[in-house]
Amino acid sequence: MNEKALHYWNTYWGEKKQPKEVNAWSFGGDPDGLADLVIKGVKTATCSGYLFYELEQEPLPAQGQYSIVLNSKEEPVAIIRISKVEVMAMNEVSEEFAFAEGEGDRSYQHWYSVHKQFFTKELQKIGKEFSDDMLLVLEQFELLHIKR
Repeated sequence: MNEKALHYWNTYWGEKKQPKEVNAWSFGGDPDGLADLVIKGVKTATCSGYLFYELEQEPLPAQGQYSIVLNSKEEPVAIIRISKVEVMAMNEVSEEFAFAEGEGDRSYQHWYSVHKQFFTKELQKIGKEFSDDMLLVLEQFELLHIKR
C-alpha cells in the first residue's frame, strides 16, 4: 500500500480500532471510470479471474474485508467493504450481478461482452485462451467512504 492510501486509511479510522487487514488496488481496464461508478454508488460489485489468484498464489477476497479503491494515479478515492464473495463459471453469472457491476447500460449482454474482451486479452498475455466456463471470483461490496 502506498503512503497516500495508508494516510487515507489512518485518517478514516482516526482513534477507532482499525481492522487488521486492508488492500489497496485499482480496477482493471478503466480504473478512473470504474472508481467513479463506485463513488456514485452505481458499481457495487466486481469480478476477477480465479486463475489469476492461483497463478499469483494470492488468497481469494473474503467477506468483511476492506479495500481502498485507487484511481489510475494510485491515489485513494474510496473505502469499500466486501459483503459477499462467490466463485462461479462466467456463463453462470446472473443478470443481477451484471447489473450490480454498474457498467455500460448495466445489461447482461454488455457485461458479458466487455468481460469476455477483457479476459481474452489478459489470458492471452499468459498464453491461455478464454472459455465461457472460466471461473470468476465475484465480489459484492458496500461503499463506506468517499475521499473528498
